[in-house]
Amino acid sequence: MPDTTGTRITASWYRHPPPLMIAVMSGTTHVPGKGIDDTPRGAPTAPHRGAGILVVVLGAVFMALLDATVVNVATPAIHRELRTTGSALQLIVSGYTMAYAALLITGARLGARHGFRTVFLLGLAVFTLASAACGLAPGAAALIGARVVQGLGAGLMVPQIYSLIQLTFEGRARARALSLYATVIAAAVVVGQVAGGLLVSADLFGTGWRPVFLINVPVGVALLAAAARLLPRESARTAAGLDLPGLVTLTGTLLLLVVPLVLGREQHWPQWAGVCLAAVVPAAGLFVLVERAVARRGGTPLVPGRVLRSPDLVCGAAALFFCMAGYAGFLFALSQHLQTGLGESAVHAGLTFAPLAVGVAAGSLTWQRLSARWHLPMIAAACALAAVGYLGLGAALRGGGTGGPVVPLLQLLWGLGMGFTTSPLLTLALSGIAPADAADASGVLTTVPQLAQVIGVAGYGSVFLAGAAGPGGRAAASAGALCATALPVAVGSLLAGLAVLPLLRRRRLPDGDR
Repeated sequence: MPDTTGTRITASWYRHPPPLMIAVMSGTTHVPGKGIDDTPRGAPTAPHRGAGILVVVLGAVFMALLDATVVNVATPAIHRELRTTGSALQLIVSGYTMAYAALLITGARLGARHGFRTVFLLGLAVFTLASAACGLAPGAAALIGARVVQGLGAGLMVPQIYSLIQLTFEGRARARALSLYATVIAAAVVVGQVAGGLLVSADLFGTGWRPVFLINVPVGVALLAAAARLLPRESARTAAGLDLPGLVTLTGTLLLLVVPLVLGREQHWPQWAGVCLAAVVPAAGLFVLVERAVARRGGTPLVPGRVLRSPDLVCGAAALFFCMAGYAGFLFALSQHLQTGLGESAVHAGLTFAPLAVGVAAGSLTWQRLSARWHLPMIAAACALAAVGYLGLGAALRGGGTGGPVVPLLQLLWGLGMGFTTSPLLTLALSGIAPADAADASGVLTTVPQLAQVIGVAGYGSVFLAGAAGPGGRAAASAGALCATALPVAVGSLLAGLAVLPLLRRRRLPDGDR
């Protein structure tokens, strides 16, 4: 049987959202002329109750992120014990993301229709039960199926977080809650890498890789008990339908894009992958036609046209796309370089990313202290700062060594750039959305960066892997490939900054000129 463990990182980074990516699953609203975090919406909540709700929400997201990260580290052990083929190993990791991406927008609609609290609890319960099934899976097929169900649980649970924060917090308290949200998910990348390595290495009671899934069960049960007691019950719910034709065509379009990008490269781009990618554009056109037909019949489209006509959403989503594609692609390349090129362990590589997590947390927690008029210029400048981090890391590691003390500093700059970009973009993208469309807009924002992650790793990752397979020693070839990858990633980061400039000009125009 061929050894597939050498490609475990390559496979894994196509399959799960990087921690910053998941941060875009929330947002706030604002009044034009004020800061992008100032508009209260939702009933005030007692401070102690609000803190409890935040713990529940952040705990659920952290569990999902931790699970995705530790699976990356566990794939070699899974391969050895279950004797999986390369394709099965890829599906064990990718099944989660594909199911998750397909359900995001519908998950948001279900929350608006049946209650955010109800759907959050359902998603958390499904995720917890599926984690138990993963940990007890007797073979590869059962593990793949359980991972898909995990993704469905996350697709139900995560889109409700924005609305739950909206219901619980208002004004600056809401902005602080979102900043804490970004901080927690920034930390998950380090904790997940280290915890995964420790759990697999410990081989608790001879269970090998299984504790990376089973640890979710007691945590999930505790979160379910707390959520049932603390989460607010909404009195008003939308009567909007589910738009099943839109769901089917959108899911098909997403799968046509995601599946070949996830599996195509490692199978040397078979013919079916090219056919699927070629079918994405006509499938997207069919989705648009279906949505227009639903609207003409008086139904509620899955993605209302008025949502996509919001300049804030369009520009914010475009900036998020470039940011997350670059983040995912370069993080993949750097992880590959550390573990494959330099031969570092998963635990050591995880600790290497600590300055990145610190930078993201610092930026996420402090950006709202700036005057409101500087928020948009701050985003553009932060994108440029992230670009400096990418280029600096590529240059510092070009020689094939560890890069010395400048590497943590450059990672800190990269993290600060992302922290001062991602959190305010969350609020900016939804700033022009009416409350009735918040759930649909939130669903769109969860899907855009998810696709950006897959496309970023497929594109930037291909640049890195092509260079890493070149002549020369393994470390030297990998270092050269990382340096070559840094340039297009930095360009993408600058494009993210340019995407918000039209909004800066628009806000400076008198009302009559807009």
